[in-house]
Amino acid sequence: MRVNRLDHVNIITDRLDETADFYTALLGLERRNAPPPLTPDNAQWMFDDNGLAIVHINSVECPRTYERSVKPGAATGAIHHVALTCTGHAELMQRIDTMGLACQTNRVDAIGLTQVFTTDPNNVLLELNFFGD
Repeated sequence: MRVNRLDHVNIITDRLDETADFYTALLGLERRNAPPPLTPDNAQWMFDDNGLAIVHINSVECPRTYERSVKPGAATGAIHHVALTCTGHAELMQRIDTMGLACQTNRVDAIGLTQVFTTDPNNVLLELNFFGD
């Protein structure tokens, strides 16, 4: 057994449309309806350029196979952040400016990494990583 890659991140929200719009505007992800039995009103999946649904956005009312208490907008509990490897640092910074988002940047010169930290409408901390970009 081995782990091949991160499959997706699931966000439970009381702001389904706002959250989907955020991931489209900031990261250029494509919004699509989740497959049945989920409905467009309770679940949207955000796809990357490779056709992978890397962010699943579910409404508070969305049925879940594994139920546990979730409070939308609260800090992300034991998960500190979600990290995504990206390209197009200058374009991202323009989007952050256009959207009026707060962000923090960090440079790790030893590995040629620029990190950009920002939060989504649900207070999920994103670490957007740019290697040599």
